[in-house]
Amino acid sequence: MASNPTISETEKLTRAGLNLIGQALSIYDRNLRLVNANRRFQEMFALPERFCAPGASFEETIRYLAQRGEYGEIADVDGFVRDRVRQARAFEPHYMERTRANGRTISVEGSPLPQGGWVAVYTDITAIKEQEALLRARSEELSDQLLAHAERLAQTNRSLAATNAALEEAKHQLTEMEARIRMTTEMMPAHIAHVDTDGYYTYSNQRLPLIMPARPAEITGMHIREALGESAFARIRPHLEKACRGEASVFEFTDEESQKRIRTAFTPDMRDGEIRGIYILSMDITEETQARAALMQTRKRELAAQLTSGLAHDFANLLTIILGMQSRLARMDLPEEATSLIDATRRAAQRGGALLDRIAAISGPRRIRPEPVVIADFLEELRTITSPTLPETIRLEIADFGPARPVLLDPGTLQDSLLNLILNARDAIGSEAGTIRLEARAVRDTWLEFTVTDTGPGFSEEALAHALDPFFTTKGGEGSGLGLSMVYDLTKLAGGQIMLANRPAGGAIVTLRLPLRHAAEKARSRMILLVEDSPDLRRSLREMLTAMGHRVVEAASGEEGLALATLPEVDFILSDMSLQGEMGGDAMLDRLREMGHTTPACLMTSLPASDPRRQAAATRYPLLAKPVSAGEIEAVLALEPER
Repeated sequence: MASNPTISETEKLTRAGLNLIGQALSIYDRNLRLVNANRRFQEMFALPERFCAPGASFEETIRYLAQRGEYGEIADVDGFVRDRVRQARAFEPHYMERTRANGRTISVEGSPLPQGGWVAVYTDITAIKEQEALLRARSEELSDQLLAHAERLAQTNRSLAATNAALEEAKHQLTEMEARIRMTTEMMPAHIAHVDTDGYYTYSNQRLPLIMPARPAEITGMHIREALGESAFARIRPHLEKACRGEASVFEFTDEESQKRIRTAFTPDMRDGEIRGIYILSMDITEETQARAALMQTRKRELAAQLTSGLAHDFANLLTIILGMQSRLARMDLPEEATSLIDATRRAAQRGGALLDRIAAISGPRRIRPEPVVIADFLEELRTITSPTLPETIRLEIADFGPARPVLLDPGTLQDSLLNLILNARDAIGSEAGTIRLEARAVRDTWLEFTVTDTGPGFSEEALAHALDPFFTTKGGEGSGLGLSMVYDLTKLAGGQIMLANRPAGGAIVTLRLPLRHAAEKARSRMILLVEDSPDLRRSLREMLTAMGHRVVEAASGEEGLALATLPEVDFILSDMSLQGEMGGDAMLDRLREMGHTTPACLMTSLPASDPRRQAAATRYPLLAKPVSAGEIEAVLALEPER
């Protein structure tokens, strides 16, 4: 069975068919831009190539023909062109006959299209007009010559009728194909466009504002620089020029106005060995980039954990031996000078132990646990925690320009990061009077930005280049060099960014950007089946859930939970994995799925992340690590659909 022809094959077949028609044909869209024209159209009016290429302006074509004398002597060319354009924009069916400047007579028949625009057919009827004139002149005596002419006229009419039928079918096919292509492209979550070699849009699926906010939707006929803006155009210009030379390319860039990450593909439009323009496909990959950055940071952490775990074990043993030997030396009767050396060695070994703890905190497994957070409440709590650590000479200013709606954040890791930055700013200011300012703001509904500025001396050139590297410090022997490295790690793990700079007025500025994800509106009250074998923990979880406005039915085992889950009122299940009896929480949920129950569910566990059973369960169900907070449960309920 033959396969269906591709769109490009269909286009070639259609164009070849149109070129075989003896009549001239043109198709213009609702913006009065040429979509298609056959070879006869160009030949009939002796048009240059630029007026027969897709995207050619109807107005410019009419102006060219008028100035060349196609319509005879015209006193006001501009007024004539305006009238023709106004008539064309009415998109009304029309038929007319006119005698051209060269003496030939043509008929013009226009039919509007459902999507806007029209199809126009131009027929040379000079021979028919001659027959009509002959009949009028010699109506009293029908000579053999007149009869012959009449026969030719009848033959011409029959030929014209057949051609018109074929033309109607071709027009129908073209209209249907254009409608399908337009509908498909306008439904895609991407911007699809075509520009000519001068950079003017000849087609757009009107999805540009979806990919790059604050840009116009109607861009056909507009230059790409005007549509995108100077900044974005400067980023894509080298790739656009490369495509004009026949080289396809795909690249990513960040739109400065919206801060969205955009992936764009340029494909040259090659026809008959000549580049007629460039096809452009653009997609918003902001969330993909954020997730990719978080995944990359997770892999780095796993590698760091593998590299440091063995070294940390051996190093800890060595420190234990050193501390033990120093304790023995301290009990000996040694000179005072030796005693001071022993104390210094002991302090150094103790600092080494503290350093091991910090390395373990950075390289060890850590999971981002987002929950709904109100930025104003979060900042106020941070002020309460931070204020006692600052001297009276340093003032802390907090400005909240963030969203009023709750957002999904891991408040613990963010609090650790901001506290670290504030303490670093405190140390940079030193004993002098100064100000630390923390600002929170939303950036184009894409990022949540936290900025910490201080009035200290600012970063040195070396610090700007290496401050995020582990063990780099400007505090001499007092610093571990892991503070900013920890902030960098936590920020990247959340899919965010960290930037260091100096203020023009003096002082440092550190900016954290985290993905801005609004928390879902508070769900309606649910009936939750709570399965937990520990009475104390079950009571605590029940109080937590009822405080959120939910109703709770309890079970102490998997078997009991299996029986209660069939109640029609239950629309969410929260269960521990490890339960008394033979059936654990994961096995209970598996059994319910086998029975055809689709109630949303979530598991809780205190098993380590490396446990195979926990890893297997996490691939099938949402999973919370104990201890579980109310915010984590609320986040899971917001993500799970109500049954």
